[in-house]
Amino acid sequence: MRFHESIHGVYFDDLDALQILHNAKYLLLFERTIGSFWTRAMGWGGVLSESDSPDRYHLVRTNEIEYLRPVTGIGEVRVRIWVAKLGRSSLTFAFRILPMDEDVDHARGRRVVVCVDPQARTPVPWSDAFRQRVTPYLLADGA
Repeated sequence: MRFHESIHGVYFDDLDALQILHNAKYLLLFERTIGSFWTRAMGWGGVLSESDSPDRYHLVRTNEIEYLRPVTGIGEVRVRIWVAKLGRSSLTFAFRILPMDEDVDHARGRRVVVCVDPQARTPVPWSDAFRQRVTPYLLADGA
């Protein structure tokens, strides 16, 4: 199993009055890491052709975050993602937000996305090529 990990800065304007990372920023860090995954691991950077990348059309169904230990002050964090489940038309990402120097979660959660037909916006199966490409990142129990 592989995971994808990105390092992100935490800046003064990301913090609340208690100098804790604002709760909405955790989701933003996760979003940026998924963007990095699509670009680096899946090769979806730039303009994608519909015939070569039919799986690029997907919608978010669910976001869940559990806040475990606050990120305090400015600095950097690591965000690790992997595929927890690959269904017929859905994919569940799992994630951990971690400090730079230890594997103790600040937060963890998941996102479910659904592959859709771009016109009808109804679920369609992931392509075989997509399944093959994403399978190395699949782990049901966590990372």
